[in-house]
Order: sequence, then structure tokens, then C-alpha cells
Amino acid sequence: MSLADGVWEAPAEKTNYHLEFSKSERTLRIKHGSQIYREFVAASGSGGAGDKTKTGDKHTPEGIYRITDFNNKSKFFLFMRLNYPNVKDAFYGLKNGIISRNEFDGIVGSLKQGRMPPQTTALGGAIGIHGVGLETDEKLRIQAHMDWTDGCIALTNEDVTALRAYVQVGTEVVILQ
Repeated sequence: MSLADGVWEAPAEKTNYHLEFSKSERTLRIKHGSQIYREFVAASGSGGAGDKTKTGDKHTPEGIYRITDFNNKSKFFLFMRLNYPNVKDAFYGLKNGIISRNEFDGIVGSLKQGRMPPQTTALGGAIGIHGVGLETDEKLRIQAHMDWTDGCIALTNEDVTALRAYVQVGTEVVILQ
């Protein structure tokens, strides 16, 4: 389902695939149960090690997320949006004084209702899996060796296209350090 109405939900027929991204290994895996089906080299946020805590920190969040929508017309070729921030992100954001109780309640309430959490709090938003956009030799060299995003997970355009065949709205994405 598109986010046109602001609601996302898993399709009736769920796939048995889920994604696991290891930031330290720079590897995105398509998994079926505990078995690895396919692996891709992936880049993450240029902010270095650690969990995302606020907008602009350039860290990729850690935890369990779901794919909520697809944008085939993204400047990054294809963008698969994640439901960041999740409850864990909101909890630590509230605990550390980054967001208010009202914002916390808004994030948690949205997630409970199967809606996209607010994207405009100090925790940030617009986190997803995407390609590199217009590919050049330089961009592909950077993609292969550096973490360059503002907090997203990036693949080559060819790899994000291959990945798309295994995921749908609702697919689980586990992001590890």
C-alpha cells in the first residue's frame, strides 16, 4: 500500500524474506529464516559508529524497522522508506530530552495504528534503503569503500533493483552495529 493515505500495512500474503544490515561489515543480507539467501555490499551513514539519536547526526539507526513505501522516482534511483523513528528511538529521544512527551506519544501512537511516525521531530526522518542515483565511476568507487549517506542504507542501483524483488511493504529490516 502506498503512503498516499498516510497508512501502511503488511500485505495479506507475507514473504518469508527479511533483511539484515550489519553496519560494521557493510553488508545487507536477504534472509529466509536464519539462512542467508543473498548479500550486497552496502554503505551507511557517514557519522560513524553508533545509533542515530537526532536529525543531522548522519548515523544510521539501529534496531528493527519495516519497509513502508517505495519511491521509484527518487533522486537516489529507488528509495525504500523505513518506519524510523521506532518506539526504541522515541523512548531514548524522550529520555535524553531530544523530543517532548507529546512527540513521543505521537510517534508511538502512529506506529500502533500502522501509520508512518512523524518525520519532523528532532529525531529526524526520511530513513530508508536506496541506490546511488546517477551512477558515475567515482560514485561507484565511493559506494564500494565508504559510508557516505546522511543515515540511510545505500546500494548500487543494480543491487537495489535486485533487492526490490524480495521485499514489499511490511518487510522487516534489522539494522545491527
